[in-house]
Amino acid sequence: MKIMDFLSKEAIVPDIKASKKDEVIKELVDVLINSGEVDKRHRNKIIEALLARESLGSTAIGQGVAIPHAKSDSATKLVAAFGLSKKGVDFDSLDGEPAYIFFLLLAPQDSAGPHLKALARISRLLKDKYFRDSLRSSEDSKAIVKIISQEDDKKI
Repeated sequence: MKIMDFLSKEAIVPDIKASKKDEVIKELVDVLINSGEVDKRHRNKIIEALLARESLGSTAIGQGVAIPHAKSDSATKLVAAFGLSKKGVDFDSLDGEPAYIFFLLLAPQDSAGPHLKALARISRLLKDKYFRDSLRSSEDSKAIVKIISQEDDKKI
């Protein structure tokens, strides 16, 4: 499974404006809506699902990375949004550090397999410090897509 199979090039924010956890989630959901990946009328339901998942425990995995994710019957397929924060956001990370790299994942209610595979794929790639540093120094969406695509092709 490649990240670019479920991450739309239109769902990438190279400079997130949000400064709080819930704002980051809303900003990335709005990007999914604007990219046509999810229907606008489901916005609140999707945000609720993501925040409910966060309330179980933070999806910030440390090393400046957060992977907010949820399953929702508002999703028809596995989709993702990517965001980069230049300033960092307090996401209640396990290591106490701010998060800079965000992959938001949304999956249909009945898709445990693909949802878990996508989570595993993203977290495996983000363990690589060079990959994280490359993403963090990206200036625009094109650079982000190129970095993710190159990494996708290397490690399958």
